[in-house]
Amino acid sequence: MEKLKDIQTADAAGAVARTQNRRRVYDMAYIGIFTALIAICSWISIPTAIPFTLQTFAVFLAVALLGGRRGTLAVVVYVLLGAVGVPVFGGFTGGIDIILRNAGGYIIGFIFSALVMWLLESILGRKTWAQAVSMTVGLLVCYAFGTAWFMFVYMRDMGAVGLSTVLGWCVLPFLVPDAVKIALALLLSRALRRPLAGILDGA
Repeated sequence: MEKLKDIQTADAAGAVARTQNRRRVYDMAYIGIFTALIAICSWISIPTAIPFTLQTFAVFLAVALLGGRRGTLAVVVYVLLGAVGVPVFGGFTGGIDIILRNAGGYIIGFIFSALVMWLLESILGRKTWAQAVSMTVGLLVCYAFGTAWFMFVYMRDMGAVGLSTVLGWCVLPFLVPDAVKIALALLLSRALRRPLAGILDGA
C-alpha cells in the first residue's frame, strides 16, 4: 500500500510539474506574441495633422487580454528589446539613445502604465468599466512620467521651458487619438476575451 501511495504521489507531482511547465511555455508564447504586436503597432503611423502610432493601443490591449502580469511582462520585454537596439520603436528605430532623448520618457512610461493597470486589475477586477478606469489612469501616469522626463532632458540640453508649453507639444495633441485607442482596446479586448478565455485562462 505504501508503494502504491508513493507511486500515486509521484504521478500527481509529475502531473503538476508538467502543467506548470506547459503554463510557462504558454506564458512565454503569449508574451512574445504581444511584444511583437506592440512593435508592429509602433511602426504603424497614422497620417493626421500630427502623426501618431498605435503603440498605446497595443499596450492597453496586451494588459487587458493577457492580464496584469503577462501584459506587463510583454511591455517590459518590448522596451528592453528596443533599449538594446532592436528596431521595435516608432520609425523602425531602437537603441538606448532613443530612450535617453527628450521623448523617451513616454516609452518608459508604458511600463508604468502597465504596472498601474495591473495594480488596478487586482483591486477592481477585469470588468469593462474597471479596465476603462485602469487604462485612463495608466495613460495619465504615462503622460506624467513622459512629460517630466521631456522637461528634464529639454532643460538640460536646450534651456528653460514651461509645463504648459511641453503639454501643448507632447500631450494635448494626442488626447483625442489616445481616447480613441482606449475605446478600441476596450472593444477589441471585450470581443476577444470570451473566445480566447479557454486558451488564455487555461494557460
